[in-house]
Amino acid sequence: MELRIRNLSKTYANGVVALDKVTLNIPTGMFGLLGPNGAGKSTLMRILATLQECDSGSVFLDDIDVLDEQDEVRRLLGYLPQDFGVYPKVTAYELLDHFAVLKGLSNRARRREVVDGLLQQTNLFEVRNQRLGGFSGGMRQRFGIAQALLGDPQLIIVDEPTAGLDPQERVRFHNLLSDIGEDKTVLLSTHIVSDVADLCSNMAIINKGQVLLCGEPQKLIDAIDGKIWERFVNKAELAAFQARHAVISTRLLTGRTLIRVYDERDPGDGFDAAIGDLEDVYFATIAGRSFAASNC
Repeated sequence: MELRIRNLSKTYANGVVALDKVTLNIPTGMFGLLGPNGAGKSTLMRILATLQECDSGSVFLDDIDVLDEQDEVRRLLGYLPQDFGVYPKVTAYELLDHFAVLKGLSNRARRREVVDGLLQQTNLFEVRNQRLGGFSGGMRQRFGIAQALLGDPQLIIVDEPTAGLDPQERVRFHNLLSDIGEDKTVLLSTHIVSDVADLCSNMAIINKGQVLLCGEPQKLIDAIDGKIWERFVNKAELAAFQARHAVISTRLLTGRTLIRVYDERDPGDGFDAAIGDLEDVYFATIAGRSFAASNC
């Protein structure tokens, strides 16, 4: 199923423009929405999940009007919010079974089959009788995906799912999302570039409520080929280099400061050519550098 968003806008009562005429086409598969905290990602996710109203614009899931036919959308929707709360004294099986009843699975035998299957899929079956209050952050997120998959949804929205997870749990979660995204439309909202690089066949970058760039990650990386340069500088020199060059990122490496710049030509000044990656695409876009991209 394809999700089509056109000119979606939302301004809060305090004057903050959360979304400014957002337009996106989101096909079947994993789609990454990448942006810093406060970019408008969560507002967009809540509107798509029928939990919040927009000011203007349209959203269609194939032929379904998401803004007007909310009951129909909810039958096709799975949602994992950024902050997924659980009842700490209830077991994983009990709560997932309860959610299954709310989803309309009234037949006990069928419900047990579905719940057991989802717990197996999310690698939680062996701990199904443990209370959720004892789950790690990664286990809670996997439980969140289990509840989002109830009812065999065709559109799945996950908002900042790997924030705070340790590296091992992040890998588990990536593998789980990758399997899910093979035949469903999965919208992954995150500020972690590696989540999008590892998982998504299409992506968009959003900041201050506006879509700045969208396309296939590899094509976006190809578009900056030959335009990323790097060198080490002393900390005392950093401000001067930032004044002379379009510095898009800085980081410490072996105790020294490595800076990367975006430039169409060799900037001189001791810089060496660097191999660009999706992080460079992201930082260059946020910094206002423009380059070829697919049509959103």
